[in-house]
Amino acid sequence: MSVLVANDSYDFNSLKDIMGVTDGNLASHMKALEREKYISVIKSFKDRKPNTKYKVTDRGRTIFKNIWMD
Repeated sequence: MSVLVANDSYDFNSLKDIMGVTDGNLASHMKALEREKYISVIKSFKDRKPNTKYKVTDRGRTIFKNIWMD
C-alpha cells in the first residue's frame, strides 16, 4: 500500500520486484486489497503483452493514512 500511496500507479511486475515476492503471493494480496476496495485494477496491453496496474482508491488512501499516519 505504501508504494501505491506514494505513486500514481504501479504495475504488477514492478511491485513484485520491489517486494521480492512470488507472482502468486502478490496476486493473492492484491486481490484481498481489491476486494476491500482499497485499490483499483487497470488491465491493458503493452507491446502485445498483458499489463496489470494498480492504483490506490480514495478509500484505501484514507484507511492507510488513518492506520499508519496517526
